[in-house]
Amino acid sequence: MSFKNKTVLITGASRGIGKAIGLRLAKEGANIVIASKSVEENPKLGGTIFSAAAEMEEAGGKALAIQCDIRFEDQIQTVIDKTIETFGGIDILVNNASAINLTPTTQTEPKRFDLMFDINVRGTFMMSRACIPWLKKSTQAHILNLSPPLNMDMKWFSKHLAYTISKYDMTMIALGLAAELKNDGIAANTLWPKTTIATAAVQNLLGGDMLMKMSRTPAIIADAAYYILSKSAAECSGNSFTDEAVLAAEGITDLSGYSVVPGATLYTDLFV
Repeated sequence: MSFKNKTVLITGASRGIGKAIGLRLAKEGANIVIASKSVEENPKLGGTIFSAAAEMEEAGGKALAIQCDIRFEDQIQTVIDKTIETFGGIDILVNNASAINLTPTTQTEPKRFDLMFDINVRGTFMMSRACIPWLKKSTQAHILNLSPPLNMDMKWFSKHLAYTISKYDMTMIALGLAAELKNDGIAANTLWPKTTIATAAVQNLLGGDMLMKMSRTPAIIADAAYYILSKSAAECSGNSFTDEAVLAAEGITDLSGYSVVPGATLYTDLFV
């Protein structure tokens, strides 16, 4: 399916994976709505909604930068209103915004717990809820959550229970919406990397330069998202994909070009 003039709303798209997906679809002529918090650049993170919008327009699409903290429904509604005013509809929602805190229960402070659940769970749910009336009007309606397959191996609960629950909740939202919205022609799927991805979270929170060098670039997620969102909503819904599996289904098995350091040993991501 063509992305030309299709409107794609992406949360957390000022940098990292969200931005990479936006750039990939902008290259296909899509309208990209960047719903993120960053309006001033943080040296540790890089990028703002405005710099991301400029890059997406340079890539070939149209872009709309809207400051939004998805914890607040009034800001979500502002995004919807401005999107409809500018582009007239919404075809695709990518729930990418997420908070991470890899701590055991006794070290998970209430404010950290609340942040993860307010963004990962409530924010994803409420943004999806706000978009559904407009997605129903689209002929290419997709919701894509950046969350992992549901893996009940206890090792994923033992070290960071709160984060695991929050990310699994994002997946359950997508799977639930796939069932709920099946008759409305709206697809809902999830996508997760097989290896760590070179983002600010990996650099600043997980493993620094060493882990960055053992990671792939966000382009692999962007390409996988492109293939998922290209498919018919009626035929591709209710799935939990990994990037490698999506690309393999398209006949793409040489993934060496996605490595930050060519030939490096790659680090397997969480939950896979």
